[in-house]
Amino acid sequence: MRQRPGRQVELAFRDRKGSLWFGTSSGLARYSPEPKRQRLEPTVFITGLRADGVALPVSILGETSISDLDFGADKSNVSIDFLGLGAALGEKLNYEYRVRGEDWTPTIERTVNFANLSAGDYRFEVRAISADRLYSNPAALSFRIAAPVWQRWWFVLAVSLFIAGIVYLIYRNRIQRLLAMERMRTRIATDLHDDIGSNLTRISILSEVARQKSENGNGDLLSSIANIARESVASMNDIVWAVTPEHDSLLDLTRRMRRHAEEVFAFRDIELRFETPESDMGLKLGVGLRRDLLLVFKEAVNNAARHSNCSKVEIDLRADQSELILEIKDNGRGFAESENESGQGLRSMRRRAGIMGGEFNIDSDPGRGTTVRLVLPLGEVERV
Repeated sequence: MRQRPGRQVELAFRDRKGSLWFGTSSGLARYSPEPKRQRLEPTVFITGLRADGVALPVSILGETSISDLDFGADKSNVSIDFLGLGAALGEKLNYEYRVRGEDWTPTIERTVNFANLSAGDYRFEVRAISADRLYSNPAALSFRIAAPVWQRWWFVLAVSLFIAGIVYLIYRNRIQRLLAMERMRTRIATDLHDDIGSNLTRISILSEVARQKSENGNGDLLSSIANIARESVASMNDIVWAVTPEHDSLLDLTRRMRRHAEEVFAFRDIELRFETPESDMGLKLGVGLRRDLLLVFKEAVNNAARHSNCSKVEIDLRADQSELILEIKDNGRGFAESENESGQGLRSMRRRAGIMGGEFNIDSDPGRGTTVRLVLPLGEVERV
């Protein structure tokens, strides 16, 4: 039977192995201290992986690194299970995780869920933390979520090329229509000038010759034929000018207006002042608009020259931000507009102004001259 040493120590000794010996009155006792244990860092493993609820193969013992996983565009919900080992008795490990190298996020759970991840590359890392702040080496998971079909470069390129092709076809079709219209206008102008113009000129010349040689009293009739032919030639020249593509700008219209006014008023010794805009001369006018505007102008100029008995005419053509304005003012005898309501010229000018979408006004009273004003919205005019 072993006997316990006494409580009173009379001798103590340490041997070369580090054990302590104690001598008592009742016997000898030895104490051998255990070596200090070094605390190791915990270890963490990825133990489960699911994409949209479908489990993916992971080693039953867990893995510290999983890489190069490819998920389809419909696998945007990812769940990751992990487990830390190395906790002391009664100790509970904590965890931290991060994605794409961002800041660590603490958690006490052993599962992390990611919902509706966008397309791209991801790197998930998780580490375990002991109670005395020892960190494990991170376990890592790298995966890629594919982009939807409509976000892939080849699809975007194909759609872009398709849209560009449609735009090009529309543009090409428009250019072809414009070129065809230009060719048609040029052909019409050439035909009018070469065929109808030459015939009218021959009628005018032959009528004039016949009038001069007439001896049977038909001189007045032949003179009327010659005048009608000359007026027809002038009207045809206006039509040819209007449909010619080179005369689309406001500058070309202004030049023709000025030439006509100078010819009409110079013949009758009427003073002319013609004001034109300093800018906006590059405004582009359509065929119909250009012709109607010129005819309204010529009618107003001819009326002033023939009927007003004026000595001065002021013509003002200007454009502002929203309107194109034409004013023709004379200092003639004027008239009461009710006296001319039956005139074909006034009705024609009003009708053409209505066709152009403009506003036409005549301000006149006997003894104070006449002002003809035409206002066209610039919406009716195309800028170059």
